[in-house]
Amino acid sequence: MQTPPPAAQNRDGTGIGVVSAADPRAAAAGVEILNRGGSATDAAIATMLALNVVEPQNSGIGGGLFWVRHGAADGSIATIDGRETAPGAADESWFLDANGERRPGREIYQGALSSGVPGALAAMAKAHAQWGTLPWADLFAPAIALAREGFVVTDRLHNGLNLYSRHVTGWAKDTYFPGGEAVAIGSTLKTPALAETLERLAAEGPEPFYKGDIAQSIVHALNSAEPVSSPITTDDLAGYEAKERPSVCDDYRGYKVCSMGPPSSGGLTVLMILKQLERFDMKALGKDNPVSWHLLAESERLAYADRNLYMADPDFVGIPVKGLLDPAYLARRSARIDPARTMQVIEPGTPEGAPARQRVPFRDDPGTSDLAVVDKQGNVAQVTTTINGYFGSGIAASGFLLNNELPDFDPVPSQDGYLVANRVEGGKRPRSSMSPTIVYAPDGSVRLAIGAAGGSTIICQIAKAIIGVIDWNLSAQDAIALGLVYAPGSKTATLEEGTELEAMLPALQALGENVKIAPLGLKANAVEKVNGQWLGAADPRSEGVGMDTLGNVTVIKRRKNSLNGAHE
Repeated sequence: MQTPPPAAQNRDGTGIGVVSAADPRAAAAGVEILNRGGSATDAAIATMLALNVVEPQNSGIGGGLFWVRHGAADGSIATIDGRETAPGAADESWFLDANGERRPGREIYQGALSSGVPGALAAMAKAHAQWGTLPWADLFAPAIALAREGFVVTDRLHNGLNLYSRHVTGWAKDTYFPGGEAVAIGSTLKTPALAETLERLAAEGPEPFYKGDIAQSIVHALNSAEPVSSPITTDDLAGYEAKERPSVCDDYRGYKVCSMGPPSSGGLTVLMILKQLERFDMKALGKDNPVSWHLLAESERLAYADRNLYMADPDFVGIPVKGLLDPAYLARRSARIDPARTMQVIEPGTPEGAPARQRVPFRDDPGTSDLAVVDKQGNVAQVTTTINGYFGSGIAASGFLLNNELPDFDPVPSQDGYLVANRVEGGKRPRSSMSPTIVYAPDGSVRLAIGAAGGSTIICQIAKAIIGVIDWNLSAQDAIALGLVYAPGSKTATLEEGTELEAMLPALQALGENVKIAPLGLKANAVEKVNGQWLGAADPRSEGVGMDTLGNVTVIKRRKNSLNGAHE
């Protein structure tokens, strides 16, 4: 991104606004709102609505979100939980067949049983009521124009359709597969059904979605789905509530890191990874040293072990947040990490306040989108939003796709005779890895706001980027672009294919790491303040950009992959 001229900003870095999003048209929607006098909240909503149009495979009003907000006036941190909920009829047998056996994967991870009550729109409305400045209807205008007038189909959308979307049905199938083939790269795609829904919501607010005819269309689509339907009801939609939650914060080398608390497992796990590494001189080791990545992998393993055992919906399960972040506990966990060798056994610890034994195997999908916004007053919104897997459940209603979030519950409700914490229950929110995070510099100002997409890799992406910025003095852009080591379990770690980390394979194996090289579906976005200037950053693995209100756009060398196609 070009550096704005000093006259464009105040000494505290305010005066311009910046949006980072996974698609330049969505970023432009947010910038348009900022230039009209909108707040970071207004711009975040406009960006999300535009993403629903141009990136329907990853997010939209048929899904959910987590929202973290910094208030410039008082330095406050606030979070909103717009995570989906299980229908009221859901119970421990939701993913079991008539014989009590686990259903086939296609019935769990796609289709009606996979879909929860969407929370994104309710969370947007809650945020706007508190922090919005422009009228609600104005925020929909950019997305409505994209849906009505059409947008150019990119490599990423076309390739995503070809690779991951043969399960889509109804309106979505007719729209995205005209003539039975995925919409062509470079063609103009119009989505009038989505435009009509957005126009209704702009004029009437969320009421039709949760209590009107749009709610009825959602229920009908899921009640009539084949081969397995869902018993979701209009009461489930009408009863949905977006909730304010306590943030989770801790210090890392003098920086304050704040993120989303449960039902996100992401924020707590990121903090645990960082705190367990704090006793090591990561700066001196540097990003090019295999030992740095070995230490990161070991800390990930320990943190994920605790995550899998203790974290779920706090309205249903007691979570020992204080115990997990207790310095003495984290010191004991960190003491298990040896720079010279890999741990042979990885087990969860026993923090203060730990409930009775629970075991929570977990799988999540690599969809999701993220955006970061700072407005001209210095307010920051960092939002991760998702319909979960690519194209969600594949079921469409009123011009948008419905999520497949419920497989983020453990499909099997018990393990070794114990009920698992993350089992399905009516009204419960499935655990998530989404980790929208704001990092404060030692002087209390915002240094970085970052989030990511990519299922349970999100946690590792955020931890790696924070280490990159704080320990290795990288820009947010360069920290995001770094390759990733992903070690969520006790066995194999994955080094991201096509990155500088591939060359470290022999050295990591010499440390006892069981390592494989494979592609990882990663996608991060950030805004950062450097020398009083706000800058945007976006992942070279995606089509994302950072864009400011002066018209400057992040220059990114694209990384070629199966979704980006010809992008370099």
